[in-house]
Amino acid sequence: MKSIMKSMLSDSQDRNVVSSKRVIVVLSFLLLATAFIANLFFKLTVVQYMFDSMTYIVIGGLSITGVEKFASKSDDKNKGP
Repeated sequence: MKSIMKSMLSDSQDRNVVSSKRVIVVLSFLLLATAFIANLFFKLTVVQYMFDSMTYIVIGGLSITGVEKFASKSDDKNKGP
């Protein structure tokens, strides 16, 4: 389980480095899921702007991580002749 979490949070270019961006997204997702469950089952109200801002953080973080997967990994295109 520990290796699965480490591989999920590791940077795509260096597997030994944990990406802080991914850690923030995972923690934000867990808080968002907790707020949803608390609202659904325990009838605790969550302030709408806080819920929306956490949703934007998760969506933004996941989209940036997704774009990094498909981006070019070599610096050869950026170097001039």
